[in-house]
Amino acid sequence: MGYLWQQAGDFLMWLLTMFYDVTNSWGLSIIALTLLVRLAMHPLTQKQMVSMERMQKLQPRLKVLQDKYQDDKETLNKEVMALYKENKVNPAAGCLPMLIQLPIFILLYNVLRDASARQEFVDATFLTIRLGESFLSTIASAINLVDAAGQPVPTEQLRFLMVIFSASTNPALLFAHLGMWLPNTVLLLVIAFLTWYQQHLTSSGNPQMAMMGWLMPIFLTFICLSIQGGVLLYWGVSSLMSVVHQLRVVRKTNVAMQEKPVLLKEKPANKTDVTSISEFDKRVR
Repeated sequence: MGYLWQQAGDFLMWLLTMFYDVTNSWGLSIIALTLLVRLAMHPLTQKQMVSMERMQKLQPRLKVLQDKYQDDKETLNKEVMALYKENKVNPAAGCLPMLIQLPIFILLYNVLRDASARQEFVDATFLTIRLGESFLSTIASAINLVDAAGQPVPTEQLRFLMVIFSASTNPALLFAHLGMWLPNTVLLLVIAFLTWYQQHLTSSGNPQMAMMGWLMPIFLTFICLSIQGGVLLYWGVSSLMSVVHQLRVVRKTNVAMQEKPVLLKEKPANKTDVTSISEFDKRVR
């Protein structure tokens, strides 16, 4: 397993280097890699987004079934699965693309970490974003954070509270070197916004998902504080493409789902009068 992981990392580095030889830009190389990964995963991503959007559209119908069979869990499960099958919805479809992208993200993180030993990558910028440095390391560089021996604190030893406390005690130095850390910070905030917006698109009418829509961006932002700008660039471009893709899927799914009956503007007055989901469809229409 370790051998395969190493080979995958070497292949990813080979792709990045190949793109760099063509573009002479690490930033454009990372964007090219992002486009390649998104293109390869498009069929899975398309199924994921369509399934998630249809799940949202089916929430009223699921509510009807839950009200009708609240005392019969076995029948409820059968009816729910029949509803999913009728509308070609797979509840597990949303997990697969994420599970596939996660190893790619980790591999890219390792590759860029190893690439940081190469001087041309350490000094690389893209739209003033420092590709070889993280939010924390750019702040540390801006305020010249050093240890007790007067040496710069190694990147792997930087901690959020340490950096933020030191920055708060040196505001003049921090803002004197605004260009060192602001671009990476803006990229981090853009990723947080895109994550929130993507969650917002899929959480309409679902309070639990809406709560996750706020918690997930905060959680991811905290994780990204120590991640290199190159990895964040990959994540940001991928997230932007996901949002654009999802907006297209939402528009198309809205049209497709109009062919299905829209249920449950109000709870049925007498559940015993509704013998089937199709019968209730006719009443609402």
